[in-house]
Amino acid sequence: MPARRVGSHPIRAGRHHGPARSGRRSSVRLRTTVGAVVVVGLALLLGGVALVVVMRSALLEQVADAARSRAASVDAADPHPVEDDDGFVQVIDAGGRVVAATSNVAGADAVDVRPGDTTRVDVVPGEDMLAVAVRSGDRTVVAGQSTDDVADATGVVTRLLGLGLPVLLGIVAVTTWWTTGRALAPVEAVRAEVDEISAAELHRRVPDPRGQDEIARLARTMNRMLDRLEEAQTRQRQFVSDASHELRSPVASIRQHAEVALAHPDRITVPDLAGTVLAEDLRVQRLVEDLLLLARADEHRLRPAEHPVDLDDLVLEEAARLRAAGAVTVDTTGVSAARVTGDATALRRVLRNLGDNAARHAGGTVALSVGSRDGTVTLAVEDDGPGIAPADRERVLRRFVRLDEARDRDAGGAGLGLAIVDELVRAHGGEVEVGESAGGGARVVVRLPAG
Repeated sequence: MPARRVGSHPIRAGRHHGPARSGRRSSVRLRTTVGAVVVVGLALLLGGVALVVVMRSALLEQVADAARSRAASVDAADPHPVEDDDGFVQVIDAGGRVVAATSNVAGADAVDVRPGDTTRVDVVPGEDMLAVAVRSGDRTVVAGQSTDDVADATGVVTRLLGLGLPVLLGIVAVTTWWTTGRALAPVEAVRAEVDEISAAELHRRVPDPRGQDEIARLARTMNRMLDRLEEAQTRQRQFVSDASHELRSPVASIRQHAEVALAHPDRITVPDLAGTVLAEDLRVQRLVEDLLLLARADEHRLRPAEHPVDLDDLVLEEAARLRAAGAVTVDTTGVSAARVTGDATALRRVLRNLGDNAARHAGGTVALSVGSRDGTVTLAVEDDGPGIAPADRERVLRRFVRLDEARDRDAGGAGLGLAIVDELVRAHGGEVEVGESAGGGARVVVRLPAG
């Protein structure tokens, strides 16, 4: 079904997730708000209870201090307790008899409290008193003070807390809902954009909020991931396109010769047809092997063996092969002993690709050299051909790259030789550099860790 565009973003039919997104977002906000309200509510409740308990204890201590001061002010030898509606006084002799008392406790039994102690008594009808006893000679003065003010004060605070806590919790709920919504808005924007991105729309990017917080870093990380995915997809498409283009030529050649052989049997013999088919088949085989190697490199599966390899011996083998072909003169005067750790088969392929590339473009001479210095083995392959322009020296290491003078596939190959060299050398922990030889031709240098 075709896409409908709103602004610059395509919207595909059947992918409207607005209510679901809103539901998920509201669910997170609701859970966060409820959690915050519960936690804050419990904290406030515990704090309120602690406040009331501490305040009540402090007020009772003040009442006890007032009663103790009043008891200390009474002369037990000649007691004349001062009347006070909020308290009482009893003077008790050694026999436990009340010898003097305020009028509000006249006729009441002696309060049973030991000197130094504090106790709650109800000796005055309708009054909750806190009584203390003080020793004065052979008598004991008991003074009591009403705790009604304590009850009133704690009652007021309790009612205020009962009214204030729900208001505070409401404020916490509204604030949490609002701040959570603001915090989740960029996350929802990122999620919605990622949900809309398909393999055909990897050019799109998630919104990048300002700042350096976790959400901003997440958005930038996702955009970098999308950059890598887009680059990988572009490389994959280019790879498939170039591979298809390269395979089309031998397939077309085989088909052409087969059609001619069928239409005009007298114009081509079976050996000629077989030779053509075999040559093109070998070409396809080499191309497929190269593509498989590069695919393994893309999947980070190039793990060369680690064995001691005398690189100078491999260089001399490649020089002998090039001399046997007879197309160029090979100079090996710069070859000296050098050993590396790696895969001999892979390194032979590196040398073969470099040798074939140099021989293809050389005017008549190819020079091979190898040496070891400061823990690095340096291999150089030079030719006396037209050379490579500075702007193309990095590009030639890419896949399916052929310069203008090597456009012909029969002469220039598929453009994978140097790319394979680069992958194999990097798999061995080395690097490849393309430069200019002393004679103006191309100079390819491979540096590898010494074995």
